[in-house]
Amino acid sequence: MLEPRTGQTPAALDGYLERAREYARGAKAESTWRAYRSDWVHFHEWCRAQGREALPAEPATVAAYLVFMADVARARVSTIQRRVSAISQAHRAAGAEPPPTTDWTVRQVLRGIRRDRKEAPEQKSPLLPADLRRLIGGLELTGLRGVRDRALLLLGFAGAFRRSELAALDWDDVQERPEGLAIRLRWSKTDPEGEGEIRGVPRGGHAESCPVLALHAWRDTSGLASGPLFRGLSRHGALLTDRLSDRGVARAVQRAARLAGLEPDRYAGHSLRAGLATAAAEGRAPGWVIRRQTGHRSDRMLERYIRSGRLFVDNAVSYTDL
Repeated sequence: MLEPRTGQTPAALDGYLERAREYARGAKAESTWRAYRSDWVHFHEWCRAQGREALPAEPATVAAYLVFMADVARARVSTIQRRVSAISQAHRAAGAEPPPTTDWTVRQVLRGIRRDRKEAPEQKSPLLPADLRRLIGGLELTGLRGVRDRALLLLGFAGAFRRSELAALDWDDVQERPEGLAIRLRWSKTDPEGEGEIRGVPRGGHAESCPVLALHAWRDTSGLASGPLFRGLSRHGALLTDRLSDRGVARAVQRAARLAGLEPDRYAGHSLRAGLATAAAEGRAPGWVIRRQTGHRSDRMLERYIRSGRLFVDNAVSYTDL
């Protein structure tokens, strides 16, 4: 065991504690903390209006809040589940253990809400190659925004990147190879410890939809060769120094859908990743090949994309005389 150094000042210890808090915050994505903060504010305000204590909260208070969310606010089950997580995290951060969310009554109320609602998960439509080409064709390529968004869309699809992963990429993460691009993914949702992986993005068969050529065009047009791979743009299309946010990725997808005449609310950043998985399944790619690109750990996690992509592949009806 390391012994404390003699003469260590309180200021040094305070610095270590602050770094410890930073490391703890880094255990989850910033988007997750933003959602938790918003959820906690909602719970805190509800408790104040009801004359209840929010921290530490009684299990009965949390159970009543879940009923309010389900029956009065008519929130989706996914939203209610996230609020439960936020309440749990707030109590753990404050040292209020065990959090009230572990109480039997709270867990049974949540289970009952799930059974009563039987909601299908809200999913955005996958962007399949035909629609993706339609989006690319609708972009205005005379300015930075269109050139950037084309590279963003094609790289997001071909690399099956999550929007947070796309936003986190730097130019230093991209290595040119004869076959395409080798992109270093420093961390991901399934790799929170940051062990990293290299993901291959091959050249496309058509110049207009080749992710490699699209990224070259973005590099040449923007003049960038270091720092964030994708940066934000001002309202007037001027290049900013800040990294494009994960929300910016989603907005780019929806903006391109709108320009292409598609319904923008059907699509989001996840549509690119889902589109690659679905299209690959449609093309009879084995599950392990799709997993290698998407980073999914099992076919079970891929099942909804595989089922969607293979609805009419080896369909039982095709073996009949209908």
